[in-house]
Amino acid sequence: MKTKLVVVALGAALMAAVASGAYGAEPAVRVQALQFAPGASALTLKGHLRGYEMAEYTLPGRAGQAVHVHLATRHGANYFNVLPPGSEAALFVGPTSGNDWHGVLPVDGEYRIRVFLMRSAARRNEQANYTLSVAIAPGSGDAKVAGTPYHATGKVPCSIGPDPKGSAQCAFGVIRQGAGKAEVHIAPPGFEVGMHKDQVRVLHFAGPQVTSANAAEPVVAQLHGDTWSVAVSGFYFYEIPEAVINGG
Repeated sequence: MKTKLVVVALGAALMAAVASGAYGAEPAVRVQALQFAPGASALTLKGHLRGYEMAEYTLPGRAGQAVHVHLATRHGANYFNVLPPGSEAALFVGPTSGNDWHGVLPVDGEYRIRVFLMRSAARRNEQANYTLSVAIAPGSGDAKVAGTPYHATGKVPCSIGPDPKGSAQCAFGVIRQGAGKAEVHIAPPGFEVGMHKDQVRVLHFAGPQVTSANAAEPVVAQLHGDTWSVAVSGFYFYEIPEAVINGG
């Protein structure tokens, strides 16, 4: 009987120790609401982490709004995730995708940008200084195509590899951000942008610059008259009218 009482007492003590954090406390999370200056749509702030500490920045957003988040850090295990309203299922996972995210918000609500150290570095109580930059593109005022996040959809001339330039048609959807900026989603020939999203290429247009959402894909773009000729990785080719970017 005494042995049973001792075991029960030890079990209760262990549960209390776990609850109190003696066997590994919950990570300390600093929460800060992002506040843009009047008339501004971008901000930059600096932060510091040690061990299991996390910094979480809250950002109110609207469905269809384009957001750019960049984390500058010298620590190779310092990353950020982007979490949608009311969920821990990240929209963007830094350790697998890097420290630069261009994205379109799927729903209205409060998003969280969570900055942290990978567990291996946190376990060693390492430290990291970082600079976080966040930009929200102002809405263009365009009406959306019903049932989509796009201001316009259609098809543009395209080609793959050695095929004659413009010999195929690729479906696209565009999210206009105003001031010559837009995010163009392009599907492979024969597919729609709403299907097989893992195969859809995302191109960012910002004035004279055109880049891919996949930083590993080099992009060469030239504007001929009112049409952009875009080559991605020297293998995928698109002809995108200026009207797709700016409307009209």
